[in-house]
Amino acid sequence: MKLAAVILAGGRSQRMGQDKALLKKDGVTLLRRTWDVAHKLSTDVWVVTPYRDRYQAYLPAETQWLDEPMSNPELPPAGPLIAFQRALSTITVDWILLLACDLPNLEAEPLQRWCQALPDLPADAIAYVPQTTNGWEPLCGFYRGSCLPALQDYLATGERSFQHWLTRSPVVAIPHVPIAMLANCNTPADWQRLQ
Repeated sequence: MKLAAVILAGGRSQRMGQDKALLKKDGVTLLRRTWDVAHKLSTDVWVVTPYRDRYQAYLPAETQWLDEPMSNPELPPAGPLIAFQRALSTITVDWILLLACDLPNLEAEPLQRWCQALPDLPADAIAYVPQTTNGWEPLCGFYRGSCLPALQDYLATGERSFQHWLTRSPVVAIPHVPIAMLANCNTPADWQRLQ
């Protein structure tokens, strides 16, 4: 089974007031922490971002990059589903581990355990993703490389919601997820709480 990891780092961090990918926990940027965890599952790690010049110095030379166009600040950003489509259109693998860049409690061990379950999933399942009382947690899960046509069909409707796409698709929920690992930071208050 061929697995790649994709880290989405294209947000504007407007609510945070500073680039959350470069916030440091224990002296290491969140982006680098996420990369290090992803690299424990696959040597094929991609970062999707319009800020490659900003981030390149923080990541190893072996990092692979997918450059997003810089969004117009007067328009809403394209969003993570469009960034994921870009990755699926470029990377040919059996499964993609999709991660947000702002998961300060991310750990490799649960991801490795979840990865071991992938060969036993139903053939029609497009994803293996945590689900909480708030809905799917799409930016910490596994997606079949073959789900691109289904995603393109969904995007052709004009919709851009990860939640809605997963709700309409055959997805298997990952059991026994350590909820703290899914915490992300969008505001200074989030970051303070996670410290």
